[in-house]
Amino acid sequence: MVEPLVHMRGISKAYPGVVALRDVDFALARGEVRALLGKNGAGKSTLVKILAGVERPDEGEILIDGKSVALRAPMDGIKAGIATVHQELSVVPELSIAENVFLGRWPTRGGRVDWPRMQRDAHDALALLGLHLDPRQPVARLSVAERQLIEIARALSQGARLLILDEPTSSLVAQEAETLIRVVRQLAEQGTSIIYISHRMDEIRKVAHSVTIMRDGRHIATAPVADVSNREIVDMLLGGTQGEGGTARAIGEPGRFSPLLTISDLRVAPRVESASLEIRAGEVLGIAGVLGSGRTELLQAIAGLRAAEGGSMTLAGRDFRPASLREARANGIFMTPEDRRGEGAVMMLGIDENLVMASWGSVSRGGVIDRAAMRKKVAASIRSLGIKLAHPGEALGNLSGGNQQKVVIGKALNAAPRILLLDEPTRGVDIGAKRQIYQLMRNAAADGLAVVFVSGEIEEFCEVCDRVLILRGGCITGEVEGAAIRTETLAEMTTGEHGVH
Repeated sequence: MVEPLVHMRGISKAYPGVVALRDVDFALARGEVRALLGKNGAGKSTLVKILAGVERPDEGEILIDGKSVALRAPMDGIKAGIATVHQELSVVPELSIAENVFLGRWPTRGGRVDWPRMQRDAHDALALLGLHLDPRQPVARLSVAERQLIEIARALSQGARLLILDEPTSSLVAQEAETLIRVVRQLAEQGTSIIYISHRMDEIRKVAHSVTIMRDGRHIATAPVADVSNREIVDMLLGGTQGEGGTARAIGEPGRFSPLLTISDLRVAPRVESASLEIRAGEVLGIAGVLGSGRTELLQAIAGLRAAEGGSMTLAGRDFRPASLREARANGIFMTPEDRRGEGAVMMLGIDENLVMASWGSVSRGGVIDRAAMRKKVAASIRSLGIKLAHPGEALGNLSGGNQQKVVIGKALNAAPRILLLDEPTRGVDIGAKRQIYQLMRNAAADGLAVVFVSGEIEEFCEVCDRVLILRGGCITGEVEGAAIRTETLAEMTTGEHGVH
């Protein structure tokens, strides 16, 4: 039997009040791409932190090349050939590619930085990934995908034999994601082992040889990807409590919802040329289109974040053209942005403060915050949203991605909107959190709100929407309702290609 590159045996780890890992075994072969799956809180982050030397296990042993090693600090992990590329990138945009590849360990000669050598070595590291970029070029000029590859080049330049990639495509468009997947496959063929953390099932099937599933701090199963169906994976992730289609999708009869906002021939630079649609109270409306089709621009125009160049909008029977975010909110329109960390919330503030950030008036008297009213409102929000937290005053940045997104949605709901615009609300969250967010959307619609939902994952529309509009070539080109909302139909309508899945 071939000795695995890495073998973690009997790993356990506990924090005050929480057991993160319970007697976990994990082995990875040379050149193997292993998808690591689990809901937020399943223990996968703790496992890879232990492997990277960021955390120490309470029990267990780590073997590399069959030899027991002690990984007491991140530098120990790097010396052992283990490198992590995090979801939140750590490049410095103002520095050059070469400076970023060798960040913190610039080569020197005679007490000075050896620029020619650094640029040569950076060029060689980029070449391993098939990148033909000038190492002197500032990283600020690169796309998100290219910046991600720069991080991988940095890891390879450190002699990494094992790469841990945490949600590497969560911020990438489809073409960029395909490029990264190609690079991962290429690295595996060259003998690099890769742990690939992602919630995207289609992506996992393209890139991974095998999958490890964790739940409640335990190793549930490891199997070749080809041997397990998506349904089996979801059942193992959720403990068999839910399967595909676990969201309570209420499909009503076409036309039973009342129009709230009517949009005619709206033009929004640079992508939306002519959008005509109705947004109806009590329904979840999906807007489907490939990335770059103008989905976000359309939502931003409705939310007062972007000026429309033509067309008209009628809100509850009167002309409406929001000149600002404030005006849109005053009329009951609230949007949650795609970038929850940068635009949707303040990570350093408490969960409680974020939840009432857009509705201070409801917890204030005479301009002074009523702490008792705030605590009551926050407690109600936490219960209804199902947010998992240690304390309401805890910094939002400490929560998992799914719980952060619930807070962003909760902030919007606390502002008592009539129209809720959600731009990619499930990006980067696990399957369990996705289903909870779908249910929040359905609950909001059941309460009479008009919910508009944009996603890059077509399968999501089938889970939660009453109606889906197709945005293609800058125009609304089609509409699908109720039971007719199917993945194959939407894929064909958004891309214009038959047989797309």
